[in-house]
Amino acid sequence: MAVSKEDILETIGNMSVLEIVDLIEAMEEKFGVTAAAAVAAAPAAAGGGEAEAAEEQTEFDVILSSFGDNKVGVIKAVRGITGLGLKEAKEVVEGAPSPLKEGVSKDEADDMKSKLEEAGASVEIK
Repeated sequence: MAVSKEDILETIGNMSVLEIVDLIEAMEEKFGVTAAAAVAAAPAAAGGGEAEAAEEQTEFDVILSSFGDNKVGVIKAVRGITGLGLKEAKEVVEGAPSPLKEGVSKDEADDMKSKLEEAGASVEIK
């Protein structure tokens, strides 16, 4: 039974950041490729269209810059936002700066930022 691209994208869209990282590592090992080459090529392809993209941006990335003085509170906030387990959320927080969610709406990104900042974290939205 063949799996469609849409099914794969839907599945990946429902994964947490850590699950996606594990998936990428597994694909790199299985196929003997490096994802860094594709990432490096993407900005070069965008080129001069960055000004237009900034005006029309509809998807945002929420990045945890640092956890501040309240590490436990930030871990709880990350767990609530991402649905990660305690161990995974702790790894994400301790690995700051790290992306929490990518491709979210402006409202959702602002909501996540306010929850994390309330817990004591520093957050960037790109």
